[in-house]
Order: sequence, then C-alpha cells, then structure tokens
Amino acid sequence: MSVLHSKKILLAVSAGIAAYKAAFLVRGFIKHGAEVKVIMTPDAQNFVTPLTLSTLSKQPVEWEFFGEKGDWNNHVEYALWADYMVVAPCTANTLSHMADGTCDNLVLATYLSAKCPVYFAPAMDLDMYQHPSTKENIEKLVLNGNILIPAESGELASGLVGEGRMAEPENIITFMEEHISQTLPLFGKNIVVSAGPTYENIDPVRFIGNYSSGKMGFEIAKAASKLGAKVTLVSGPSHESVAGYPIERVNVVSARDMYQAMHDNFAKADVVVMSAAVADYRPKDVADQKIKKNDEDISITLVKNPDILKSLGEIKNQQILVGFALETNNEEEYAKQKLAKKNLDFIVLNSLQDKEAGFQKNTNKITIIDKNLSMQSFEAKSKAEVAIDILKVIINKL
Repeated sequence: MSVLHSKKILLAVSAGIAAYKAAFLVRGFIKHGAEVKVIMTPDAQNFVTPLTLSTLSKQPVEWEFFGEKGDWNNHVEYALWADYMVVAPCTANTLSHMADGTCDNLVLATYLSAKCPVYFAPAMDLDMYQHPSTKENIEKLVLNGNILIPAESGELASGLVGEGRMAEPENIITFMEEHISQTLPLFGKNIVVSAGPTYENIDPVRFIGNYSSGKMGFEIAKAASKLGAKVTLVSGPSHESVAGYPIERVNVVSARDMYQAMHDNFAKADVVVMSAAVADYRPKDVADQKIKKNDEDISITLVKNPDILKSLGEIKNQQILVGFALETNNEEEYAKQKLAKKNLDFIVLNSLQDKEAGFQKNTNKITIIDKNLSMQSFEAKSKAEVAIDILKVIINKL
C-alpha cells in the first residue's frame, strides 16, 4: 500500500503548457489511494479545463476567491484540509510569487496558509530555469521548508531540448512516496509481529485451538507498515488480510511452526510484537486416521509447547520485545510476572472482564506495563487505534 493511501492532496496548477500533465497526476494520486482536490491560477484554465480536473478528482475545481454564486472559496480551509500540497506545474511566475510572499490569487493565498508539507515541481524553458533569479527563488523556497521536485531534461514546448520540463506525473508520485517514507517514524526499522491462534492436531479433522481472530496483530502490522516499517507478519490460521500492504506474511499452523518462524525472523528484527494466542499444550500423539466415537470417554495426553516469547527473551540483544497478556483474574499481578519472567520491554494487558476486550472483537481496552513497572491505561478503542497507541510507546522507546 502506498504511503499516499488515504492522504488528502491539494494540487495547485499554474499556467504553463505542462498543466496538461495535471490530469495524469490527479489520476495517479487517486490510483494510489489519495483523495485529491484541485485549485488553479486563473490563467491555468487556458491549458487544462477545470471540467477535466473536476471529473478526474470527483471534486469541484476552483480558481477564484469567489465562485459563480458569489460564495467565498476559503483558501484557509483548503490549506487546513490538505495533508500535502503539490504545486505542479510551478511556473517561473508562480515560483517567484511564492518566494516573495505575493498573494494575488487563490493558489498563492492557499500556499501562504498551508501548514502541511508543500512540494513544488518547476516547469519552464531551459533558459528561464537556469536564470539566476529562478535559482535564487528555488533556494529560497527550499530554505523555507518547501520540497523541490527537480525539473527533468527533455524536449521543451519551445522546441529546445534541455532541463526545465516538469517531472513526469509518475516520477512526482514516486518522489513523494520516497520522501514521505523517509520522514516516517519507523522508516528503516524491521518489525516482526505474530498474530492469530495456533492449531494443534488431534487427528486429520480435529484440533485444539482458541477463539483468536488475529485482528489485533493484523492491525499492529498494518499500522507499523503505514509508519514506514518493514513488517514481517507471522500468522496462525486467520481470515484477516493485509492485502495491499507491503507486508511479508508467513503462514503457520501449530505452536512449533510459529516457534520456528519467529526464530527465523528474530535476528533481523528491531522490534518484535508477540500478539498471537499460542496454544500452551498439544496432543502427545496425533492419530493418523479420524478417531471414531466408539467409546463413551476418550483421554488425550497433552504435552507442553515451547514458550516462544520466553525463548526470544532469552536470546534478545538490542531488540525491543513486546508481549501480550489476556487474563481473567489478578490481571496486573500475572502480567507483571510474565513481563519479568520472559525478559520483555513491554507487556500489553487486556482482560476478558472488559466487555470491549477479547477475541474476535473490533475493540480492545489495554494497559501497557514497561520493565520499570510504569503503567499506561487506555480507554476502549478500535483495534486499529489501539495499534497506534502501542506503536507510539515503541517509537518513544526507539
């Protein structure tokens, strides 16, 4: 999934021949999952029609302070709406006005009101692009915190060949994705998350398991990916999905499968979050054939599964190790014991006594306890929001 997914992008189009590329840029942003609004300088309409951009963005396109009905197009609202503002094409004239703080059209007024990151993609003939005043204006904008998307070389509208072409739409999108990724708090970090239940076979058709859906672990994996991490998700049987996310998913069935997968991925990890509900015991003997119900009673001898979390705690080096504790009584006491016994950095406690917590629910209510026994308790929230709370604690630790 692109880092632009679900982001609000305000595209400001100025009056240059490269304005026709704005249509492809809108289309590209939307394909990457972004919501797009377009504003224009008045003369930009001579190069690409508002109708085209409105149809592609499925949003009204404005270019004046007042609309046809006399309504005020509030530049402040546009600026506050956006997660990112992109000025493309950014002509020599608009570039100069942005650098000087001139405010004589909707695009410039919105730019001066923007609190979000602003990207600008210059587009002009090669001599204009090389002119000292243009270079000075670009340097000034960058110094003020704006992000330059460099012009490309190629054939220009004048017929000359050289530097000054607006970057191609796909290159603008790639540039933004890479730049945004590098600013995310978990960029460059490897996070391994376990999720879901494990199943322990009794015979070919029966197993010992639990009610875990994997929702919490999947939400942690997705949130970590959105925050820039490279994520490996080790999941027991689950119907949850991470489709569309750049997450490596390792599917396992039994506790021993999960033990192996977690150890295989542990060395590369900066953070390990063990949210899976792992079976503590498994049948000592697994029948090759389906067990028939011939007897009134049946006995199954169980043996203990390896303790994955404890085994990781024994070999951890620089990794941050996070465990979960789902309890039904003496919750804090048991969680603190588990925290110490398994050499964890944090433990996430939730209780089946809370109606908002537990297996197969979309909400959770947690308390996070660190190795110093400091505690943070949170209100009941969606598991997606809980995942963010957990990752914020991890980010602070990192």
